[in-house]
Amino acid sequence: MQRKTQAKFIVFEGIDGSGSSTQAELLYQYFQRQKIPAVLSPEPSNGIIGNLVRETLRQRLRFTTDPTQLNRQLAYLFAGDRHDHLYNEIDGVFKQLAAGIQVITTRYYFSSLAYNASNAAEYEFIYRLNQDFPNPDLVFYFDLPVEVALERVQRRSHQEIYETKTKLTQVRQNYQQIFQTYPGNWQQLDATQPPETIHQKILQTIADYFVTAPESGSD
Repeated sequence: MQRKTQAKFIVFEGIDGSGSSTQAELLYQYFQRQKIPAVLSPEPSNGIIGNLVRETLRQRLRFTTDPTQLNRQLAYLFAGDRHDHLYNEIDGVFKQLAAGIQVITTRYYFSSLAYNASNAAEYEFIYRLNQDFPNPDLVFYFDLPVEVALERVQRRSHQEIYETKTKLTQVRQNYQQIFQTYPGNWQQLDATQPPETIHQKILQTIADYFVTAPESGSD
């Protein structure tokens, strides 16, 4: 009897420089080798709102010099892009899942809580803004000391607005707060380890977590 892997929504999270994008790509390549249908669909998305967010993060667009107002504005933009990313009828997450395709996303509402909240009131505002978005099937959180993260991002050709010691310190603290109470399936990984070591741990978790189901109409 032939069997297929049930489609899952898998999210990779971590501060800048944690290697989440690298690990998402490695998992995508693994699915490809295994002939498991999958897409790599990061946030911000490639949609209209997502591209606006990317240009703002790269400082090619500037709405305000007030950090508090910028955080709030980006929180709204991220939420709008997230809704489109999940529900659009062309290549949205749920359309892909319904077609039996694994969806790998770098960043989700956890990033909004981590990056756009600098105090308890802002955290509560962003939580309310995102509270109706569904939890993913599985989250991998890559924990990395801020000093190591800064060393990594400074090797890049350009830096984004959040890649400072003060901001990343706060972001890491926010992530720790988020996952202290998060009720869904998640795993914390030490992002200082070699990429291949981390990748193998992810594959083990995937193997333990994924459920197979009979192909429709098979014997």
